[in-house]
Amino acid sequence: MSDPLADIDLEHDNAVVDDVRLHYVAAGPEDGEVVVLVHGFPEFWYSWRYQIGPLAEAGYRVVAPDLRGYNRSEKPHGVDSYAIENLVGDVVGLIRSHGETAHLVGHDWGGAIAWAVGMQRPDVLDSLTVMNAPHPAAFAREFDLAQLQRSWYVLFFQVPWLPERLLSAGGARAVGEVFRDQPANPDAFDDEDVRRYREAFSRPGAARAAVNYYRAYVDGIGVPMAKATLPGLRRFFDPPGDTEITVPTLVLWGERDAALGVGISEGLDEWIPDLRVERFPEASHWVQCDVPEAVTEELLDFL
Repeated sequence: MSDPLADIDLEHDNAVVDDVRLHYVAAGPEDGEVVVLVHGFPEFWYSWRYQIGPLAEAGYRVVAPDLRGYNRSEKPHGVDSYAIENLVGDVVGLIRSHGETAHLVGHDWGGAIAWAVGMQRPDVLDSLTVMNAPHPAAFAREFDLAQLQRSWYVLFFQVPWLPERLLSAGGARAVGEVFRDQPANPDAFDDEDVRRYREAFSRPGAARAAVNYYRAYVDGIGVPMAKATLPGLRRFFDPPGDTEITVPTLVLWGERDAALGVGISEGLDEWIPDLRVERFPEASHWVQCDVPEAVTEELLDFL
């Protein structure tokens, strides 16, 4: 498969937000509307390889960071460093370093952060696009035994040291298996893609940082495992504050997601008045790579 970034003038740079150095790539005219693309687990900026070029060619200033802890970004110690308020602060700071507002696009953990930015800081957003990441109120609504079984890894990631050891073993072999086994499109990730993901995840501290996102989300490693039950997790996932999204929002959802039930993408207009939802029956959790042309077309039509 040809490299979708081969003809893109890609810039590598860093932004320091609250004393944390965030690496990012950028493309497109500097005076274009800013689009920030936020990856999820266990990826890095390269998750958006199919979208960066077309967005830049359409005149947008595209910024795709490595989240804190990932790839070439700084990896703060401690579970608390990966609390959602810090992740929101990173994205807001990155937006502010490129202008007043931006179109925010997130997938997986990047989508979870995007939802939080939309709830807490709509003032920095022109629009919001989320791919295969649950709105927290919808996730709490749909959280049942079947979803608990799909989310088994969240419980496993609460175990001290073992998850990161297994994920990083053999040059992050397990990460490579994720991208070989889970996509619906067998061509979504070629050998070079898998090599890049394994290399990024093998950087010192990267595996622990990635797992710490999940630990922080369920109140850190100090929470007794007795609380990691269906009622306990429902309480953790149920957001305490206002869950309304007031900016124009696009949700793109691959229906063959092994980790998230499709029901999570339904009924979102309860919290999002200005909403558009597009589902892809032929796509998995990795929707922007399974059906890249369709996702890019939806983005360009929406932005």
